[in-house]
Amino acid sequence: MFQPLAERLRPRNLDEYIGQEHLVGQGAVLRRMIESGNIASFILWGPPGVGKTTLAHIISVQLKAPFYTLSAVSAGVKEVREVLERCKSNLFTKSRPILFIDEIHRFNKSQQDSLLAAVEQGTVTLIGATTENPSFEVIRPLLSRCQVYVLQSLEKHHLETLLQRALTTDSQLKERQVEIEQTDALFRYSGGDARKLLNIIDLIAQATPDDEPIIFNDAIVTERLQQNPAAYDKNGEMHYDIISAFIKSIRGSDPDAAIYWLARMIEGGEDPAFIARRLVISAAEDIGLANPNALLLANACFDTLQKVGWPEGRIILAETTVYLATSLKSNSTYLAIDEALAYVRETGNLPVPLHLRNAPTKLMKQLDYGKEYKYAHNYPGHFVRQQYLPDEAIGRQFWHPQQSPPEQRLLDTMRHFWGDRYDKKDDA
Repeated sequence: MFQPLAERLRPRNLDEYIGQEHLVGQGAVLRRMIESGNIASFILWGPPGVGKTTLAHIISVQLKAPFYTLSAVSAGVKEVREVLERCKSNLFTKSRPILFIDEIHRFNKSQQDSLLAAVEQGTVTLIGATTENPSFEVIRPLLSRCQVYVLQSLEKHHLETLLQRALTTDSQLKERQVEIEQTDALFRYSGGDARKLLNIIDLIAQATPDDEPIIFNDAIVTERLQQNPAAYDKNGEMHYDIISAFIKSIRGSDPDAAIYWLARMIEGGEDPAFIARRLVISAAEDIGLANPNALLLANACFDTLQKVGWPEGRIILAETTVYLATSLKSNSTYLAIDEALAYVRETGNLPVPLHLRNAPTKLMKQLDYGKEYKYAHNYPGHFVRQQYLPDEAIGRQFWHPQQSPPEQRLLDTMRHFWGDRYDKKDDA
């Protein structure tokens, strides 16, 4: 029976395991636990193909523990309970049974709840594997009973080691003539995923006639794969990480970084409308009054995308991204509304001054609603001083203009109107 290269090369012990030195290297936390034979329940969080399942199998072999596997894709509460019952029958073995649940983030709340008692009572040692952030996908009670260990994508030197191991130890590849001319495309398409690297090697080897040498170079790898190498999960952790990097690059006034992250999202198939919405938010939150035109352009970008469509829409997104990244920055209005909201929550419903109240009825007018209100347009410069804040809030300043020429001009206007209210040395 044909066995994929990734399965043929699956590590059998920690010495064969590649990567994750921070967890399984000499003296690292997981290695110490394994060597002591005392394993607590934990969750392995990391991208695909970095050794989560393999590590769980190595642990079970090293501890000589009964090993049960469930896939969250196909197992329900019934299957979980059946496995837990079998685990109870193994409680008197030397090592506590290990229950490995792949893609544990796909378990719903009731499925995760069904594990709690067994983990709490020590019926099983739970090892979960997930590509999603456990903070969002695993219920709090279960998370509190498990340590979370983060696995990283494999680095280039890990992939080089894995490639050499495949060529020198796999019986099928050792029988063939192999020529390594270039590895850039091979490693790029692998994306730090060991399984993907071995699958690519397997694919090229199988596609090469037995009487010809297996050649690895960038052109051959690209031609054979004919796919997008970008790693991007529109509904997962990378989705949030990349949009975060994108917005922070704009906020940090780095147009090159911002365009790079924009390209990552576009190449990964992100919804253009999602990107445009975040640009509108960024224009208001991070640029604000330092350049009010930024919000106009961002809004125009959002509207234009609906009219232009794709792929030309990428140009609109790029123009807006660079404009926002190179604009002066101010978050004074963002801070102002948050400060005002905090004050409102602290003080509650302060009464509206009588002269500012609406007076649509005769009774309200008799109660002095709207009395003595001064209509600003009846005064020179369309301004007259009067009280607009509740009595308890008089003197409060929520908007603190920042050091950008446009806001300083606005500050000058406010000082002209209100004098000492804005005549403070620490306004900026």
